[in-house]
Amino acid sequence: MPPHAPIAIPADVRSRLKALRLLPRRARGAHGIGQHASRSRGAGLEFAQYRAYEPGDELRQIDWKLYARSDRFFVRESERESPITTWVLIDATASAAQHDRARPQWSRLDQACATTACLVELALQQGDRFGVIAVNGDGVQLVPAGSGPRQRDRVHLLLRQLQAQGSWPAVDVLRPVWERVQAGDLLVALGDGFDEAGTVLLERLAAGRREVLQLQLLSADERDFPFTDGHRFRDPETGVELLGDGRALRADYLARFGQAQHALQARLHASGIAHAVGYMDQPLDAPLRLLFGPGSGA
Repeated sequence: MPPHAPIAIPADVRSRLKALRLLPRRARGAHGIGQHASRSRGAGLEFAQYRAYEPGDELRQIDWKLYARSDRFFVRESERESPITTWVLIDATASAAQHDRARPQWSRLDQACATTACLVELALQQGDRFGVIAVNGDGVQLVPAGSGPRQRDRVHLLLRQLQAQGSWPAVDVLRPVWERVQAGDLLVALGDGFDEAGTVLLERLAAGRREVLQLQLLSADERDFPFTDGHRFRDPETGVELLGDGRALRADYLARFGQAQHALQARLHASGIAHAVGYMDQPLDAPLRLLFGPGSGA
């Protein structure tokens, strides 16, 4: 597919996205996350009042039944959450090239880009601003926050150009993240969650009053470890290799993997960072429903 082509979202996923909302969060003491209380009037959620039509108002906001009774134009105003700026932070380091044996043509980076496309659609349907930041061995690539269909095109262009390579850059290289993401902005981090530098960045952002969520993207192979024969396991970022029999390694791997996941979740929770796991053999919106669906903690 050409680099300018949009990232495709399956029709069933796109339909289910309509039930989700990107909501900012704020800490409520030490227990739980609450919705941002600020509200404004607009074409949003709950009906608030009628007012006289003014030039520039959208025709879809006119109450035509009231016009038929009164012969005057009135606009329905609704209460909605204040507009927010949503950022997507993509880990595009070498480990993002990971794929499942059952689906070798689909990488973790493909999953991250498709998930980003879903988040962009959510921001668009709310009329919110959104931007994207990608991190890999080349440093930081970003699309500054903006809104509307043209902004979506800019994001999709970046996504089509991304390549999984290198490791997390030094702290000073990450300066654009601090400069662009402001206090109160919502940031959703996509990646495997295994890089210490990435976790430290999220902790610092959360401590700086950014609204941080981590969506950990894992392969089915990482979850299930289905290997039964002799294999060479290689860390794509460090080059470290391990030779071993998959069947003999499986029990120890699954135990260690579970412990690492538990430790990561506890660490993020301590910083007030919401966390969800998405697997590459699941629908794109499965983890998004955990974070942004009705009744979610986000």
